Amino acid sequence: MLLERVPGADEIIFATHCHNDLGMATANALAAVEAGARQIECTINGLGERAGNTALEEVVMAMKVRNDIMPYQTRIDTTKIMNISRKVATVSGFAVQFNKAIVGKNAFAHESGIHQDGMLKNAETFEIMRPADIGLAGTSLPLGKHSGRAALRAKLRDLGYDLADNQLADVFVRFKALADRKKEVYDDDLVALLQDQGTHEAHDYLQVKRLRVVCGTDGPQEAELTLAIDGVDHSIDATGDGPVDAAFNAVKMLVPHKARLQLYQVSAVTEGTDAQATVTVRVEEDGRIATGQSADTDTVVASVKAYVNCLNRLIQRRQKSAPDADRKTVTYHGE
Repeated sequence: MLLERVPGADEIIFATHCHNDLGMATANALAAVEAGARQIECTINGLGERAGNTALEEVVMAMKVRNDIMPYQTRIDTTKIMNISRKVATVSGFAVQFNKAIVGKNAFAHESGIHQDGMLKNAETFEIMRPADIGLAGTSLPLGKHSGRAALRAKLRDLGYDLADNQLADVFVRFKALADRKKEVYDDDLVALLQDQGTHEAHDYLQVKRLRVVCGTDGPQEAELTLAIDGVDHSIDATGDGPVDAAFNAVKMLVPHKARLQLYQVSAVTEGTDAQATVTVRVEEDGRIATGQSADTDTVVASVKAYVNCLNRLIQRRQKSAPDADRKTVTYHGE
């Protein structure tokens, strides 16, 4: 109707910007394209206010898989979809739900007997696209503590990560440490390991050196924490309503601040009681928002590292916003 009635419509590009309030964002965006729209405003993982916006991965793969009835091109390299989805989830702090279309952990999982039987006979029975189309490795064989550097490099390449030798050496050390604590290290464990590597640097102003917690039915719970603050170790004991609260209180006693905790989220990376926990923490202070994430087989350790990661980022932003002459003196440590 717009193309027919708007003067000069043939000289402009119509765009569609849909929200997912009724779960129809993808359908509406594709309907608009069929009607003549040539721009889709969308987001990775469908992020957005309220129920989110049109998910890029959904409209792109819909047109790729059903190009017979939607003969449109996007020039998007779909093999990059999974990797960018993971990065956005890490940076934003919003984990992708397991049953999310295209990029959800269970999107290519088949548990029921009839599904597995159908997949063994013909993968197209239940999968209208290949995992490789979005950048997923075809298999998810776990590695173990006896796996070598070559096997780790090959697995990381399958996952879309091509590391330099020095990066691989660092990841290999951390992989071995994880393999000593877990019987099997799965693809998702490796992804969490790589994401965790990028959030903790050797030159961070704050670094977790030691943590010990006492918890159980008899409270209050206790935490003993040692933080390296600008290269100097500081230790303190604190109590709280649970081990995480006690540990966070210890951090705040060593690093006084006014940041308000906006989000604390824990998700298991894989199955089993020895699974890594990925913890996401978001804090806000004076309009500045920082998100931190960490993964560890110990949930409390991951929680503290994620919290400290937030504070490191807040400190960096404080320093960037301070006058040049004062930048070296802007810190959180109040002792």
